Amino acid sequence: MEASKRREYIVSKLAASKRPVSATVLANELSVSRQIIVGDIALLRASGEKIMATPRGYLLEGLQDENVYTVVCVHGRDDMEKELNIMVDNGCTVLNVTVEHPIYGQLTGQLHLSNRYEVSQFMQKIGGNASPLSELTGGIHLHALACPDKECFERTKDQLAREGLLYTQSH
Repeated sequence: MEASKRREYIVSKLAASKRPVSATVLANELSVSRQIIVGDIALLRASGEKIMATPRGYLLEGLQDENVYTVVCVHGRDDMEKELNIMVDNGCTVLNVTVEHPIYGQLTGQLHLSNRYEVSQFMQKIGGNASPLSELTGGIHLHALACPDKECFERTKDQLAREGLLYTQSH
């Protein structure tokens, strides 16, 4: 397949999916290497496509049709999985994590976690080799959450507060 047609296919595949699509899946569908897909994504971004990378694949930005809310949390590494599970168990998709770095300003990592399996996979990737962004800020961080409704968000926020994971002025 011609390179321009392949990139058109990638954009249409991402536009049709509300879930991340991995480079490996795209490579298999298009009978090319994963590295070719990574290069295609870079070229698509350079041409103005709003493609974001998540730990599980690529998404087109702005495709969420749910309500997006922000929550501020604080905890150590040991409570990260508990925090994420509370969010997904209450029906939220954890879109990202953001910290305010004293030198670089706002740093955001794309997550797009919707269920316990995805949280588990994310936690395995972190393992002992990677540091969560929240370690840069003493555990204080924000999450953008896509929730089906305001009640879902409030329920999630209440449970995070009960577990001592929600940041308050008293911290």
